[in-house]
Amino acid sequence: MALNLELVAMEAARPTDRPDALDFILRGRAALLKPVTRDTRAEAVALFEHALALNPRSMEAQVLLAAALAGRVIRGMTVSAAADIQRATELSEQALAAAPRSPHAHGVKAQVLRAQHRYAEAIPEYEALLNYYCNSVHSLLGLAQCKLYTGSIEETIPLVEQAIRLSPRDPRIEVFYWLIGFVHLLQSQADDAILWFEKAKRASPAWTGVRISLASAYALKGDGEHAAAELANARRLAGEGIRLSIARQRARASFGVAKIRALIEATYFAGLRLAGMPEE
Repeated sequence: MALNLELVAMEAARPTDRPDALDFILRGRAALLKPVTRDTRAEAVALFEHALALNPRSMEAQVLLAAALAGRVIRGMTVSAAADIQRATELSEQALAAAPRSPHAHGVKAQVLRAQHRYAEAIPEYEALLNYYCNSVHSLLGLAQCKLYTGSIEETIPLVEQAIRLSPRDPRIEVFYWLIGFVHLLQSQADDAILWFEKAKRASPAWTGVRISLASAYALKGDGEHAAAELANARRLAGEGIRLSIARQRARASFGVAKIRALIEATYFAGLRLAGMPEE
C-alpha cells in the first residue's frame, strides 16, 4: 500500500507540457495524499474535473471525482454539500450504468450513500468491493463507520484495526484513530478515547473535529482545564464567523439508529456541554 502511494506521488510530479486526462488523474490522486484540508480537497476535485473534461467517458475520472466530492461532504470540508452530493450521485450512477459489475463503481456508490447518511444501504456496496479487493483500506474504514451508525458497534474497531494493519502510514490515518477513539467514548471509556483522539490530533493538528472530540472526552474524565483548552483550539481552527455549538454539531451529521444516537447524547454531547459548548 505504501509503495503504491509513493508511486502515485512520483508519477504525478513528472513534468509535462501538455497534460492529458491521465496526468490530471494522477495529480488529483496525489492531492488526496496531502494533509486533509479544504484547500487540498478542493484541489483534488478541480484536478479530477479537468480529467473528466478532457475525457468525459473516463470511468476512472467519474469514480475519483464522485469519491472526492462525497469525501469532502463527509469530512465537513465544503460549503456546497447539496451540490456536491448531487454531482457525486450523478457520476456514480453513470459509472454503474457503464460497468454494473465494477467493484470501483460499487465502492463510490457506497461513499455517496454514506455522505447521504444512508448507512444501511452503503454496507452491501462496500461489501461488494471488499469481495473483489479484501485489502481495500478505505472500504474497510467506510464499512466500519456504517456498522457503527447502524448499531453494530462491536464490529467497528476490528475493521478499523484491520485497515491500520494494511496501511499504517495512510495519509488519512487520523480518521482511523479518531473512529477507534469515538467508539471508546460511546462506551464511556474516556481514558481510551483520549489516547486515540490524541493520536489523531498528532496526525492532523489542524482538524477541528478531533479537537471537539477531545474536549468532550476530557470533560467526561473530569479534566476541565484540558477540555476548555481543546474547545478553544477548535474555535480557533474553525475560524472567524463560525460559531461552534451543540446544534451545529447535531446538524452536520446523522448519527444513525436510535441506539447510537442515545449513546452519543449520553457521552459526546454530554461532554461538550461540560466543556462549555453552548446549545445554539
